Amino acid sequence: MDVSIVIITWKMKNLLFALLNSLKAYSFGFCYELIIVDNFSNDGTIEMIEKQFPEAILIKNNENKGVAPARNKGIQIAKGRYILILDADMEFVENSIEVMLKYMDQNKDVGLMGCKLTTQTGELQYSCKRYPNLLALIARRLNGLPLINLSKELKDHLMEEWAHDSIQEVDYVIGACQLFRREVLEKIGFYDDRIFYGPEDIDYCLRVWHNGWRVVYAPITRIIHHEQRITKKSILSLISLKHLIGIFYLYKKYKRKLSRSN
Repeated sequence: MDVSIVIITWKMKNLLFALLNSLKAYSFGFCYELIIVDNFSNDGTIEMIEKQFPEAILIKNNENKGVAPARNKGIQIAKGRYILILDADMEFVENSIEVMLKYMDQNKDVGLMGCKLTTQTGELQYSCKRYPNLLALIARRLNGLPLINLSKELKDHLMEEWAHDSIQEVDYVIGACQLFRREVLEKIGFYDDRIFYGPEDIDYCLRVWHNGWRVVYAPITRIIHHEQRITKKSILSLISLKHLIGIFYLYKKYKRKLSRSN
């Protein structure tokens, strides 16, 4: 088994349907298994998967377990040499997984990688980032509100000064698309399931760096990301609160020092 594709979904039936159809259309030249974890969508997602994608290994949570715990459920049964984490709002437009697998096979010191993500119209999304400081975190939550201008901190966090057109080591790539080796999983374990939603992607990349592998952004292929940005739709929502709790937990865990070195 070359790669285990692990997708978690929560109330994204139509987007997931588009992703799975694009996966069928643009995945060849490698062997994969498809693992889908439904976080109690209760919107017909399970019935759609069972009827139209019976090849998928389906895990049905009886409540919303959050991002890291749900991903871990899928990873626990994964058999691939590599594990590819995907959000349900992704869509393939080319044979991206094969390209990524070949890159990882040729670069043994890379533990985890992400590729270029764009909007449907081709606009670049900032999917690799520098570790955020407190002001950058505030900017991400409050950007666009009147009297809030933290653009310098936010631009630095998003690496906006760089064209994102070359392969480069980065602090972390977002969890919408993370491809990592089984050796990484065997060494550092699963996502930290104490993080319900938010910085679990930062934490995992930190642990990859701390255990001697590189984290790389490689714009050698493109995947569309129909980004939902659920925490930005309402900064006072429960999910935004849980995201904030996850951030405080992350800073406590690393004693307020987010760094590639231990």
